[in-house]
Amino acid sequence: MARMKFLCDAERCIECNGCVTACKQENEVPWGVNRRRVVTLNDGVPGERSISVACMHCSDAPCMAVCPVDCFYRTDEGVVLHDKDMCIGCGYCFYACPFGAPQFPQAGAFGMRGKMDKCTFCAGGPEKDNSKEEFAKYGSNRLAQGKLPACAEMCSTKALLGGDGDVIADIFRNRALKRGKGSEVWGWGTAYGKPDHPQQQAPQGAKS
Repeated sequence: MARMKFLCDAERCIECNGCVTACKQENEVPWGVNRRRVVTLNDGVPGERSISVACMHCSDAPCMAVCPVDCFYRTDEGVVLHDKDMCIGCGYCFYACPFGAPQFPQAGAFGMRGKMDKCTFCAGGPEKDNSKEEFAKYGSNRLAQGKLPACAEMCSTKALLGGDGDVIADIFRNRALKRGKGSEVWGWGTAYGKPDHPQQQAPQGAKS
């Protein structure tokens, strides 16, 4: 059985936020909730990179460990989902998640923010697949339709990969081997490399 995972290639992400828009559009995410967001690392300094972040559907998810009502569960494909009917909005999962994936639709003290919402890997929830009730609570169930998450399919540079973890690892490994690292990365020579025909230095003592 495949284990679904996300991977964002920082060398390809152009911070277009297409993944964020695709997620909101596909799942009709409520206002104020961002199931996916683009984060910039080392902003404004050499080495700046951007990555797309959402629930990573951890194999040993800390949100599942701290939830006092056990509203989280893991599917056979490794997707971490939750039951909103059981959620009490305590916010423990928000504190436990290192990626800030759990979101709440309202501001205020914990317990008054409403039911927690997060990325579902476009796998819906515990209701019947592709039912109106499932869509209203969790958004689109693309996995039940044989599709990948909308964010990954919409990524214009294919920086964001979503699907079987083994397949994604092979794709990224192949990319890394072909493009190298540091100054060997594709495009580096075009942007920062020396010209093909460098100007010859004038002999010593000659006037420039």
